[in-house]
Amino acid sequence: MATTTATRRLAAILAADVVGYSRLMGADEEGTHERFKAHLRELVAPKITEHHGRIVKTTGDGVLAEFASVVEAVRCGAEIQHAMTDCDLDLAEERRLRFRIGVNLGDVIADGGDIYGDGVNIAVRLEGLAAPGGVCVSGTVRDHIGDRLPYAFEDMGEQNVKNIARPVRVYALRPGDMAKVAPASMSSTLYHRRRLVSRSHMLARRVHPLGATSVHLVPRAP
Repeated sequence: MATTTATRRLAAILAADVVGYSRLMGADEEGTHERFKAHLRELVAPKITEHHGRIVKTTGDGVLAEFASVVEAVRCGAEIQHAMTDCDLDLAEERRLRFRIGVNLGDVIADGGDIYGDGVNIAVRLEGLAAPGGVCVSGTVRDHIGDRLPYAFEDMGEQNVKNIARPVRVYALRPGDMAKVAPASMSSTLYHRRRLVSRSHMLARRVHPLGATSVHLVPRAP
């Protein structure tokens, strides 16, 4: 009889997805892909590590991460969204990358580095309910957070979500409340500085369409 290495454990799961990714790719395929990779590499992944989580997998437009602490998972999601409000400000609003994030606490099946089960599925469905730039958490997550985090969550009531038998209680941290999240960490600050310098250097190398000398942009001091 075949043996299995799958095990069960309780985990906090964070699911993040880029809003309108197909539309963004249609407008600027290479630029969108490169910006997503840069945000993932220089902001999202370091934030997950900073809050003692691990990236389970990435998709073309999103990421799934696992945390031992639900408080750290929610704090990570909120800080990512807070930091993203300062990203891509040199682009038109409709071209900026923005995430939706969902966080759930539940039993998962762990197998070969991946995780499965309703605990994961609910996190993904919560992400779909979040506003662009916002975070949605399950009622289980909200109960476990208690008053440990200074975030004002809005009760969205019970929601019926796809492929989940029972309604899920949902709480939302709205984009407008991200300004109340604790100031960005040093890693976030350095990320924005590096992105600004990188974009400035890229623009400085471009030649004016009429043959004029390129204008060198100097990043503004933070």
